[in-house]
Parts: sequence; structure tokens; C-alpha cells
Amino acid sequence: MEPYYHRILLKISGEALAGSKGYGIDAHVAKQIASEIKSVHQAGVQIALVIGGGNIFRGVSPAAKGVDRTTGDAVGMLATIINSLLFKETLREIGIEARVLSAIKVEKAAEFYLPQRAINHMNQGRLVIIAAGTGNPYFTTDTAAALRCIETRCDILLKATKVDGIYDSDPVVNPDAVKITLLSHSEALQRNIRVMDATAFSLCMENNVSIIVFKLLEAGNLRKCIEGHSVGSIVKKGA
Repeated sequence: MEPYYHRILLKISGEALAGSKGYGIDAHVAKQIASEIKSVHQAGVQIALVIGGGNIFRGVSPAAKGVDRTTGDAVGMLATIINSLLFKETLREIGIEARVLSAIKVEKAAEFYLPQRAINHMNQGRLVIIAAGTGNPYFTTDTAAALRCIETRCDILLKATKVDGIYDSDPVVNPDAVKITLLSHSEALQRNIRVMDATAFSLCMENNVSIIVFKLLEAGNLRKCIEGHSVGSIVKKGA
């Protein structure tokens, strides 16, 4: 394998870890994702990983009805820490050394996130999982992924989804949805593409960070992305 990208930020939703269950973590799916990651990590690619918390937060949201946004976002940040710690163990089981870095202090469970600390771990061959979003309410994990990608000087932001790229409407509910393989950040914002939020797209646009949106649970897709093959959809400057 000859990597085209040498340091990547991979964003995975919490729902992806849940598989068909829709909540919690499906051990089989988690190992499948970990195996895809291992295939590129062993090739010397440095990996920073951001995992969402929807598989946990969605499960408690009915009980949290009426909770204010700040409290709800705090719950979401804690959910990402839980996912990150558990996925770190999945990686450990298949031989990948990983560290969890958190944007909020949880000294007994994770290191405090600092960009240079994350870079140092990657330079020493460790995978880093960056948890707790930005550490602030009102920001999504997509925005956190964009920010961490910039801070850790990654070559590309890879957004893993359940479908094979960006469509002009939801392909799950619209069989006539058309796939968009290439577009610019400004086009994504103008067309209100919802695969990531506007703040994440804007951050990437301002810092010239390209985004590949692809289906992770398709064997070999992550590796193809790293090798520079056309997979999914790409959002980049001047597309």
C-alpha cells in the first residue's frame, strides 16, 4: 500500500457503532470498523479519530425531554467519551495502541486534549481518539472533527457515513436521489448539504481542508480513500 494521505482525521458517528441495533455498541460492527482502521494504520498512516455519541444520547433523549441545550450537550460530550474508551479497547484487542484525549478533564479515564500532545502520540505510532467534542456546548462533533483536523495538521478529513457519498436528497427515503461526487465547500453551504453542519464546512473552507464522505462499512473503502482512489464524494476548494 502506498498512502496518498499520511495523517488523517476520521469522523465516525456513534450510530455507526450501534449497527442495526440503533443504540449502544454492536461488538461485531465495532470490530469490523477497527479492522478497516488497522489495515491503514499498519501501513504507517497516522490516524486521529473522532466518534459521535448518538448511539448513547439518542437512547436517553426521551428521558431528557425538557433539558436545556447546555445540559443536553454536556450529556452528548460524555457519551463521546464512553464511545471512545470502549472503542479504544476494541482497537487494543486487535493490536492497535491508542490513546483517548478528551476536551474536558476526566483524569481517571483520558488524557486532556492538546493538539501537540495528539501529534506526539501519532508520531510515536499511536492512534488518537479525540473525545468530548470541542469541550463547549452548541458545537457538533462534525465541527469538532473539522477543528481537530486543522489543529493536528491532518492531510484530509474523512467523514464515514451509512451511504456511499453525498446525495442531493436522502437516498434512504428517495430512490431517485442523485449522487454528487465532487463539489466545493461553498457549493455545499449554498445547497444546504446536511452531511455535515455549516460550521464544519465553513471551518474546512477557511483552512483549505478537503473532505471525503464515504461508506465505511464496505470492505476496503477506507484503504481506497487513503490510496487516493475515487471513493464516495469529495468536497474541496475550487471543485
